[in-house]
Amino acid sequence: MRIVAGTARGRRLAAPEGEETRPTSDKVRAAVFNVLGQFFEGGRVLDLYAGTGAMALEALSRGFVEATCIDSSPAAAAVIVRNAATCGFEGRVTVVRRRVADALAGLAPGSFDLAFVDPPYAEGPGAALTALDRVLRTGAAVVAEHDRRSPPPDRAGGLVLEDRRAYGDTGVSIYRRE
Repeated sequence: MRIVAGTARGRRLAAPEGEETRPTSDKVRAAVFNVLGQFFEGGRVLDLYAGTGAMALEALSRGFVEATCIDSSPAAAAVIVRNAATCGFEGRVTVVRRRVADALAGLAPGSFDLAFVDPPYAEGPGAALTALDRVLRTGAAVVAEHDRRSPPPDRAGGLVLEDRRAYGDTGVSIYRRE
């Protein structure tokens, strides 16, 4: 697994050992950024159920300035810190090791321009999407990964579905905050 494009292009990313983390493949990350846009000028990104931090690190590599990665796993949190250092983003990534619902409650309203939600497939992204709404700026994009056979709703609070795609068993739903 590597960073696909931008300033950290080609940097290899580590993943926690075991089956607990399901990293987003390079192919899916590239496809998501083909839809969102290739490069950005600033902004803050939030990565929920961050695992390796690959989605947030990819966004930083493509021009976002700051990232917050949330994962309750100690192994995942340690890997995210290591991956941020590998990419040269040490001072730009905040890692929060808490349950997503608890961590979201502590974030300032309207803080983020882009968010990634990749919960375990059995859990689905629905609850996180609804809770996420208050921490997003108007016009923010949200990318939710899910089992392609169980897509989340077309609307969650102020989030409205813009695009939905499938890559093998992985479904990706892209929302925009009204």
